[in-house]
Amino acid sequence: MRRPAIQPRPAPPKAASPARAQRRLPARLVAALLFLVTIALYWPATGFGFINFDDPNFVTSNIHVQGGLNWEAVKWAFQLNTGDYWHPLTWLSLMLDASLFGQGAAGFHFTNLAFHAANGVLLFLLLRLLTGALWRSAVVAALFALHPLRVESVVWVTERKDVLSGCFGLLALICYARYAQGRMQKPATLDTLHATRSTLHESTFYLLSLCFFTCGLMSKAMLVTWPFVMLLLDYWPLGRMQNAAPRGTLCAPRSTLLRLVAEKLPFFMLSGISCVLTYLTERGRQEGTGFVASPALLRLENALVAYASYLGKTFWPANLAMSYTRPDHWSWLEVGGPALVVAGVCLVALWLGRRRPYILVGWCWFLGTLIPVIGLTQGWGSFMADRFTYVPSVGVLMLTVWGVWELTRGWRDQAAVLSVAGGAAIVLCVALTRQQTGYWRDSEVLFRHAVEVTENNYLAHSNLGNVLGKKGQIDEAIREFQEAVRIKPGYFLAYINLGVVLGKKGQTDEAIRQFREAIRLNPDYIEAHYDLGVALGKKGQLDEAIRELQETIRLEPDHAQAHNDLGADLYRRGRTGEAVHEYQEAIRLKPDYAEAHYDLGIAFYQQRRAGEAIRQFQEALRIKPDFAAARRNLNAVLATEAHSSPPSGPSTDR
Repeated sequence: MRRPAIQPRPAPPKAASPARAQRRLPARLVAALLFLVTIALYWPATGFGFINFDDPNFVTSNIHVQGGLNWEAVKWAFQLNTGDYWHPLTWLSLMLDASLFGQGAAGFHFTNLAFHAANGVLLFLLLRLLTGALWRSAVVAALFALHPLRVESVVWVTERKDVLSGCFGLLALICYARYAQGRMQKPATLDTLHATRSTLHESTFYLLSLCFFTCGLMSKAMLVTWPFVMLLLDYWPLGRMQNAAPRGTLCAPRSTLLRLVAEKLPFFMLSGISCVLTYLTERGRQEGTGFVASPALLRLENALVAYASYLGKTFWPANLAMSYTRPDHWSWLEVGGPALVVAGVCLVALWLGRRRPYILVGWCWFLGTLIPVIGLTQGWGSFMADRFTYVPSVGVLMLTVWGVWELTRGWRDQAAVLSVAGGAAIVLCVALTRQQTGYWRDSEVLFRHAVEVTENNYLAHSNLGNVLGKKGQIDEAIREFQEAVRIKPGYFLAYINLGVVLGKKGQTDEAIRQFREAIRLNPDYIEAHYDLGVALGKKGQLDEAIRELQETIRLEPDHAQAHNDLGADLYRRGRTGEAVHEYQEAIRLKPDYAEAHYDLGIAFYQQRRAGEAIRQFQEALRIKPDFAAARRNLNAVLATEAHSSPPSGPSTDR
């Protein structure tokens, strides 16, 4: 009787040979060089400040972020009503920066830069792992990291969510690639022990991928398309579909495709949960900001124009701006051209995808990962923005670099020609990125540039007006806001901003008219009610002012300034007890609010609580040592009521 052959056990892994270590050396040098060049290119941004668009909401005026990382802030970060989409890890990273670096902008900028430089390296490692192509992977990663379209995501502190989610997303793909390669390379002859070890190894990478994907979704929901990206990688370069597909076809057998989809069900479930959370927070933002739904046809036209514009700016990154605006309608020519471009590239990708799968994968990566921000749904967001290309651009760069390599494959001097071309493209990107970065050095330069390179950009005019108003250039600010209103009569924020600068010029009646118009356009906008309440208080119309400030607090109970200003108006109305309560609430929400401590001291003195008044004046001076009114009234109380003038009224510095 013949005995069955004994299957030999695989030999234990050998230590890395000198030749293998030498092969790894170029990859390590490329990764290190890419990281250092990226850091050097964006380093000037560490000397920039914050800008006046969204940075106040995310950092400078956000009491939760400014307070640093603490338990109360962590609980707030995981709530759904944080004023933006649900991205708790982004909030936590900003809070950690505040704890580590203080309130200055340098530390926040450095963290953004470090994450982006790391993302360039991670993309290189991912492509190297998937394809084994060292230099093509390096060129794609370099173009990604150094392209001027990345500037907005890197230099704008608010866009921490881009670089943070990108980092977790790339880590998830790297772990998924290791998992998939392990399953494809597993020998059929392994004994039970080695099979168990191999399965545990694969499971570890699968779970790590799931974990990183979860973290990415908690940084920015744009990664909801990641399960589809994994399926694209199964097609190319992993080849998990082609290995089971009939020769010359694009489609794998249904059983193979179903197995690959089933394998990713946990990822799809997480994407679904993220979509629900995004919808809930998005609906709240829409209700609070006067969002007007767009017709379905207009949304489709916007998407086609945006797709073609993103593609064009990838290859010709000119006239990049912080904000882009769209007309209320597109002409057939404005839509027809982009539609032909998108449809044409789709047909070419499908036709060539049989023999050159990288084209189909790269194009589908670009199209698919843009879907969450392309405007097909009734979502909130810009018509288009440079930051939206952070993840999608990888697909276009990948198909371009692999395509050029394939086209020149038969050339005798291919290596020399491609080295020169790739180097020239990278140098050009570096020059354009350094120029684009310079526009972000302050808000005025940023929005003046946007006004210059775009047409009818009411957002840029309005934000430029804000900057000029804060600098005291009131007449110029008024002209910018009036231009924004002319371009977009329904843009309620321009009316609010115009009212603020008119109030600074002393034209309170005209300011009140602008605030009322903003409320007519958007009855639930918080700042419109607040600004109207302040203006009415200055006019002495206290009852109306109190009603508007109470409405502000109803809409936003944590509005510390509204509580303090309501207290001041109540005090002036003779309702001192109610005023004390509002001052105390303002201090609870913002403990370092010097004006609230001062006003509370005045109210305490009015109630003949001199000891408590002294403590409040002292606290106001501790927070703001040059607070002259607080020092004067503190001295008045200390000198005793009998021999000094009584303290003056509440602070008028609103």
